[in-house]
Amino acid sequence: MNIYTRTGDEGQTSVIGGRVRKDDVQVEAYGTIDELNSFVGQAAAMTMEDHLSDLREDLIQIQQELFDCGSDLAFVQLSEDRYKVDGTMAERLERWIDRYESENPALERFILPGGSALAASLHVCRTVCRRAERRVVTLAAEQEINPAVRQYLNRLSDYFFVVARTANVRAGVADVEYVRSARVFRRNEE
Repeated sequence: MNIYTRTGDEGQTSVIGGRVRKDDVQVEAYGTIDELNSFVGQAAAMTMEDHLSDLREDLIQIQQELFDCGSDLAFVQLSEDRYKVDGTMAERLERWIDRYESENPALERFILPGGSALAASLHVCRTVCRRAERRVVTLAAEQEINPAVRQYLNRLSDYFFVVARTANVRAGVADVEYVRSARVFRRNEE
């Protein structure tokens, strides 16, 4: 099998049920999810130490689910019976977020993306995930989509924020607060 087909040389690509321009909003949405998946793979490659095995397992599962998200967005015609993404995936991310957040110190101010190399990589995942979500919102304004994909991406960016902080905790590296940040995050004690 040849990896090249030459069918895209004129600026079109195949989606499930037809062909569209390569700069179509649909291709932009699932293409940004594909980009995110590459960054998640890069972050997963940084988790080979035993104390990060839980995170590695999560990231590999997320990569599988990002393929599902892209697949659900690749239909020309809405096909609910073929969707792979559902609301339980976002609910599971919430449980993961709560578990990792329990390891993190209280957050009062905005933090800079970075710290350890793994945390910096996870912050890149967070920002690319937010861009993917924006692309999906744009797509949803033009055509019906599986709404569970948008919900999943929204929760996933929160997950990346929390696990970036956890990666710093496990590496013994403090988050760096934004120096001009007011105290914006408050616990329920006030």
